[in-house]
Amino acid sequence: MARAWVVLLASAVCEAVWATALGQSDGFREPVATLVFVAGLLVSMIGLGQAMKRIPIGTAYAVWVGVGAALTVAWSMATGAEAFSPGKIVFIAGIVIAVIGLKLVPASAPIRRSQAGEERRAEDEGRRDRNHERR
Repeated sequence: MARAWVVLLASAVCEAVWATALGQSDGFREPVATLVFVAGLLVSMIGLGQAMKRIPIGTAYAVWVGVGAALTVAWSMATGAEAFSPGKIVFIAGIVIAVIGLKLVPASAPIRRSQAGEERRAEDEGRRDRNHERR
């Protein structure tokens, strides 16, 4: 599981790379920035997909987006592309704290596909029985 988190965080860094490169690609007219965008996007998506094999999808996606967004804003402020403000720092810190919280909260036991299917079938049958009784 620890490897999945490392892959997820590396993937989030790649998200920040492709987002920044996209902004610098000038509508895909700048070839180097466009290539960095495409490479970063591919690596980021592959890493996210791999991490989601071990980390619940909601948690993985929230961490991926949060870390990527925080790094993108931080990089933009550090390079002067975006104005620095204390408010932005506070909210970036909030994102980082939320991501840490998602890592610390224990994941519930995963539901096996067959078990989930059985539960859905039982719910559907219960609904049909109730609807039939009403008629």
